[in-house]
Amino acid sequence: MSTLTSIVVIVIAFFAMEFVAWFTHKYIMHGVFWNIHADHHVRRPGFIEKNDLFILVFALPSWLFIMFGMMYQLPPMVDVGIGIALYGACYFLVHDVFIHQRFKWLKKSKNSYLMGIRKAHKVHHKHLGKEDGECFGMLIVPLKYIREAKKANNAAS
Repeated sequence: MSTLTSIVVIVIAFFAMEFVAWFTHKYIMHGVFWNIHADHHVRRPGFIEKNDLFILVFALPSWLFIMFGMMYQLPPMVDVGIGIALYGACYFLVHDVFIHQRFKWLKKSKNSYLMGIRKAHKVHHKHLGKEDGECFGMLIVPLKYIREAKKANNAAS
C-alpha cells in the first residue's frame, strides 16, 4: 500500500470520527448514558469528571484497529486506528484544552474558526438537561458562529 493511500485512509478516518462523535454525543451521551455525561454540563470542583470515561470508549477502537492491523498485517486497519487516535488528540486539544481550559495552554485566539467552535460549544452547554441540545459536533459547527466571531474580530480591530 502506498504512502499516499495511507494518508488518505487516515484523513478519511479522522473526518469520519467527527460524525461518529456527533452521533455518539447526541444519541448516546444525551440519551442512555446521560448519567455519565451530565456532570460535564454542570460546573463542579475537581479535575476529573465521570464524562472522562468516554475517552476510553473512543480510545478502544483506535487501539483495536492498530493492534489487529499490525497482528494480521493489514495496513489499512492500522491507518484507520491512527486516524481515530489523531481525532482523539485533536478532540483533547480543542475540547479539553482550548474550550474548557482544563489545561491552561491555549487561552486566547483571534482565529474566527476556533472562536466559532468555542461559541458553538457554549451554546451547547447552555442546556443543562439532556433535552433541547444543539451543536453536538466539535470541528464542524454552524457557519453562523464562525461569521459572528469574524464580525467580532473585525469590530475589535
